[in-house]
Amino acid sequence: MIQKVLNVLLVEDDEVDIMNVQRAFKKNNITNPLFIARNGLEALEMLQNGKVPMPQIIILDINMPKMNGIEFLKELRNDANLKHISVFVMTTSNEDSDKINAYNLNIAGYILKPLSFEKFITSVATLNSYWQLCEPPTTT
Repeated sequence: MIQKVLNVLLVEDDEVDIMNVQRAFKKNNITNPLFIARNGLEALEMLQNGKVPMPQIIILDINMPKMNGIEFLKELRNDANLKHISVFVMTTSNEDSDKINAYNLNIAGYILKPLSFEKFITSVATLNSYWQLCEPPTTT
């Protein structure tokens, strides 16, 4: 199967988690370009000012400084140029209120960060399989 090239934006403030995602991409031979923003404000600026190619997928943490994941999602969904982007929340927050708020903002999935790196690799591989099965529109 030919792998689709999808731009991915990781919105994450924790350096260890950023490195884990990068390592999981490498271990799973995921060659999609991965761009990184360290909070919601930085991500919005990158997206709105064209500082990164338009991502098809955002992997989003909830608990971040300056602008958390829920606040970012609200801004993203209110922006006509960005609201189409698929967002997967990957967070340590197991709070029902965070899950409800995120799903109410049309996320594609809510994933609890695995405690072991092996499970992290498996989670990212599963996400990649899902991305490869989905057919985004050719124009957004």
